[in-house]
Amino acid sequence: SRAQAIGPRPTAGLLRPVVRCQTAKYNIKVRAGRGFTHAELKAAGINRREARGIGIAVDHRRVNRSVEAFEANVDRLKKHLNHLVVFPRRNGKARKGDSSAEDLAAATQFTGVLQPIAQDVAPVEHMEITEELSEFSAFQKLRGERTAARYIGKKTKKQIAAEEAAKNPLKKKKKKGKK
Repeated sequence: SRAQAIGPRPTAGLLRPVVRCQTAKYNIKVRAGRGFTHAELKAAGINRREARGIGIAVDHRRVNRSVEAFEANVDRLKKHLNHLVVFPRRNGKARKGDSSAEDLAAATQFTGVLQPIAQDVAPVEHMEITEELSEFSAFQKLRGERTAARYIGKKTKKQIAAEEAAKNPLKKKKKKGKK
């Protein structure tokens, strides 16, 4: 009886945006956010006050930081609007934004998740193992680079001294010895 009273409304709750998780460890994953920003709603052509009435979550605190995420959420909103059937508040009195009579007659109760969020999985690249790759030691390479970085100051100091010695061959270093 209660389900009939509220009409064919999605049972999964409000439509939520796709956002990235917070820290560097988890930001490769996407999840459902709290609500769409005002800018996303404006780009999709939805009034922010009407958004809650048509089943769209709104978060006035959230800020868009990337163009890709902004465009993905605007596309999500537009896709939702294309499938949305808005019933008039009063029977027989259709207002601007309400669906047509044919759409109202064909409307059914949607019980699934509204636009489920899927993780972007990058394809794995396969390659042949060559002789050069099998002989390569990553540990040795990293150790050599680490050592080079450690002694970069002494190495440059030696190079500068060698250049000065080449310029002035008459100046020789005094040998330290016993007096």
